[in-house]
Amino acid sequence: MSPPDDADDLRGYYFRLLLGKTGIRLALGAAALAGFAAGTLLASPAIGAAGLAAATLVALLVVFGVADSRSEDAFFEMYGQRREMVAFGRSCVPEATPLLRKGDDRYAEHMLEGPLGEGIDGLLALYTYEEETSNGKSTQTNYYRYTVGLIEAPECADFIPELYCQRKFGLRALEGLEDVFRRSKERVKLESEALDERYEIFAAKGEDANRPRQLFSPTFIVWLTDSAPEKFAFELVDGTFCCYVSGHKKTAAELDAVRASATAVARRLREEALESPPRRA
Repeated sequence: MSPPDDADDLRGYYFRLLLGKTGIRLALGAAALAGFAAGTLLASPAIGAAGLAAATLVALLVVFGVADSRSEDAFFEMYGQRREMVAFGRSCVPEATPLLRKGDDRYAEHMLEGPLGEGIDGLLALYTYEEETSNGKSTQTNYYRYTVGLIEAPECADFIPELYCQRKFGLRALEGLEDVFRRSKERVKLESEALDERYEIFAAKGEDANRPRQLFSPTFIVWLTDSAPEKFAFELVDGTFCCYVSGHKKTAAELDAVRASATAVARRLREEALESPPRRA
């Protein structure tokens, strides 16, 4: 079997495998007979035939769902093996940055641990956080999904304790008003129109603004604006670096792009941190 390129590649294989099992066939037959019997007893043989078809379809969809889940699990297992990473199923994610602390519940549906790039180890995760909202009568759960790369970079804690590079949303005219109400963060302005159109950059209030300016060199700005994945952003808090893109990425190419981006930014952070004198000096 050739290595799958995405989480759906083996879905057909597992579907056929499941349908070939005697127990699954017996269960499908039982569901079909139950649908026929219920429709016939409650209405007529014609309704019974419709019930048979509906029950069979529902049972097949259940089997297909199981095949889809197994295909996804196999994909991440094989993806990790090819890149010397260890694959885990549903897991807890360290609550190290604001994104990873959001919501009423948070978890990784799939997580890989190991090398993200040469000399850079960390976690790659399909991260989800949930928020519950209530109107007084019913409760609704909203799901927010990201693919994240997480790297420990303790040498950066002294260089920049907090740094947030977020995708820009909303109107630029409202930025000044929004900044008035920010208590712990302040905006970092850089002389790049292309960067300003795509990102908002914040550091902790009272920090030396020259440090983030050192980090965002012309070449790094070009990489962010021209080469970073779509909807890419990152956070650095007390030496923990977390980069992320919206949605769960389930193809080898997309996951490789997140790994490469995490490696590129982490190297840039470490490079600048090691070249800069300690803040206390």
